[in-house]
Parts: sequence; structure tokens; C-alpha cells
Amino acid sequence: MNMNADERGDALEKHRNYLRLLTRLEFPAKLRSKLEHSDVIQQTLLHAHQALENFRGNSDAEMAAWLRKILTRNLIHASRDYGRAKRDVARERSLNHALDESSARIESWLAADQSLPSERMRRTEQLLRLADAVDSLPDAQREAVEMHYWQGKSLSDIASHLGRSNAAVGGLLHRGLKKLRSQLSER
Repeated sequence: MNMNADERGDALEKHRNYLRLLTRLEFPAKLRSKLEHSDVIQQTLLHAHQALENFRGNSDAEMAAWLRKILTRNLIHASRDYGRAKRDVARERSLNHALDESSARIESWLAADQSLPSERMRRTEQLLRLADAVDSLPDAQREAVEMHYWQGKSLSDIASHLGRSNAAVGGLLHRGLKKLRSQLSER
């Protein structure tokens, strides 16, 4: 990929909200008190920027997959660095699997499997717009939408987590989806 420094920065920055969404969905609980999501995202973008000359992809979908691998590696390293146990290959596989599953759940929320390259490119563009739109939701709505639609949590689980009633969570989901639909149709 032949790009100048500004173009490389723009290409990576375009995926920041996508990385933020994945990190929020799969950030290991044991790291939450020791490390911020934004630190892992920044480290991922830094590693990607440093290795961008080696990136051989040509599309946003390939860039998203490449960044997801770097994010996975960074989360594995952080877990190992802050954990007491020695490196456990099973944890590495499970974290990689969890990030891949989160990404797949998000993508499946947008559309069924599409085989043409132009359809995959369009779906990746939609995924990046969705990540931006989700990031713009108020915190409680964003968290409720992420927990319900991408983590598969029940209303009562979300209500317990957020300290709200089931009806209040239903309202958060309704308003969150309404705002997402509005933002995505505008774009």
C-alpha cells in the first residue's frame, strides 16, 4: 500500500471507532482496573502505523481484519503482563476467538454473508459507519445496545448491570436503536 504519512494516518484513524467497539465488547475483566480501553486502542494504532508498510491488503475489510489481529495480540500481551499466570495458549486462542466472534456478530447484524467483493466492501463501510454511530450514543444507550445485540445479554442481566429496571433498559434499547437507524440513514 503506497501512501504518504497523512494518508496512512487517515486510513488507520478511519478504523478507531471499530477498534473501540471491539475493545469494549471483549476487554478482559481482569484488566479493567489496570488498563484503559483507549490505551490498548492507541497501542494498536501505533503498532499498525509502524507496520503499515508491510500491510498487503487493498480494502477496508482487509485493514479491519489486520487491525483486529493487532488488537488481539495487544490484549493478549496486556493480559499476560498484568496477569499472575504464565502464558497460556488456551487463553490466547479464546481471546482471539472472542474478538473474531464479536466482529462476526457485528457484521451479521448488518447483513447476511455476501460473496461479491463489492458487497463485502460495502458491508465493511457499513460496519465502520455503525461503529462510529454506536460510539456517538449516550453511554447508557451504547452499553445497553452492545450488551443486548452483540453480547446476547438478557434485559434482566443488562438491568442488573446498569442498576436500572427492565422497562428502563427497554427504553434505552428503543431510543438507542432509533438513534442508530437515524444516524445510519443520514449517512
